[in-house]
Amino acid sequence: MADQENYSERTDQAHRLRQLVLQRDSDELHASGSTHVIAVTSGKGGVGKTFLAVNLSIALAARNHRVILFDMDMGLANADIVLGVQPNFTWNDVLKGRRSLDDIMVQGPGQIAFVPASSGIAHMADLSEFERYQLRLAMHQIECRYDVVILDCGAGISQNVVGFASSADTVLVTATPEPTAITDAYAMIKTFAVDPAGNIYNCSGSSSIGVLVNQAESRREGCETYERLAQVAARFLHLPVSDFGYILRDDHVSAAVRQRCPVILRYPRCSASTCLMAVAGKLAHELGQPESSKSLFYRVMNMFL
Repeated sequence: MADQENYSERTDQAHRLRQLVLQRDSDELHASGSTHVIAVTSGKGGVGKTFLAVNLSIALAARNHRVILFDMDMGLANADIVLGVQPNFTWNDVLKGRRSLDDIMVQGPGQIAFVPASSGIAHMADLSEFERYQLRLAMHQIECRYDVVILDCGAGISQNVVGFASSADTVLVTATPEPTAITDAYAMIKTFAVDPAGNIYNCSGSSSIGVLVNQAESRREGCETYERLAQVAARFLHLPVSDFGYILRDDHVSAAVRQRCPVILRYPRCSASTCLMAVAGKLAHELGQPESSKSLFYRVMNMFL
C-alpha cells in the first residue's frame, strides 16, 4: 500500500511539473545574480547567531534595502521566536507543491520578510525533479523582489551549515570572547580554506569571510577577539578575514528576547542597538561590492551537486 501511494504521489508530481513547464517558459527564469546573500553562522551554539541575523535584517531594511530572512537552522530553528511571529508553513510546503512562496512567507517586524525553517531542506541532495523545479521558481521570485537575503545558518561545521554558508557573498562568523567560542569560530573559518585532505584552497573566491564579535565587555575586548582570529587565519590559512565589528554585552538583549521583540526595535537607543546599526553600515558597504555572477538559484542548487 505504501509503495502504491508513493507511486501515485510521484505520478501526480510529474503531472504538475509538466503543467508548470507549459505555463512558463524556462528561459524567463534566468536570474541576474543581483541579490546579495549574507550567511550568519558560528562554530558553536549559544553565541547569539540568530539574535544577530534577525536584528541585522531589520537594520539593513531600515537602510532601504529589501530584505528577506531565511531560518536555515535545521536543528534549533528559533528565529520566529526572536521575531515574535507564528508561522503556519515552512519551506517543505513549497518543495512539495502544497504552498507557494507567498503562502509561507511571514511579514516580520521592521519591514522584513521571513521564511521559516523546514526539516525537509535537510534532504535537498535528494530532491525530486518536481521539487527542484519548485525551488527554482522560488529562487527566481526572491531575486526579483529582494536586494538582500540573510541566511540564519546552524552552528557547527556540518555539511548543511557549510553548504548554505558557501552559497553566500558574505559570511559572518559569530564569536564571543570566550576561548571555546574563539576556537570553534576558527574551526568554522578553516572549513572555507582547507579541503577534506587538509590542503589549503586558493582563497581568492567571491565570498567575503568576516568575524562579528558578540557580547563584548568593551570595544577593546571586541577588537582583540577579532585580531586573534584574523591573525591565526592569516598565519595558518593564508585567509583574509574581515572585521565586521562587535556588539557590546547589554541586558536589554535578553529583555527583548523574553518579550519576543527584536532589541533594535524594542530598545533602539541601547548600546547593543547602536552597535548593530554600526555593523549594518559595514554590511551596506559590502553590498556595494561586485557580487557573484551566478544566480541565487544556481548557487543554492550547486551546494548539493
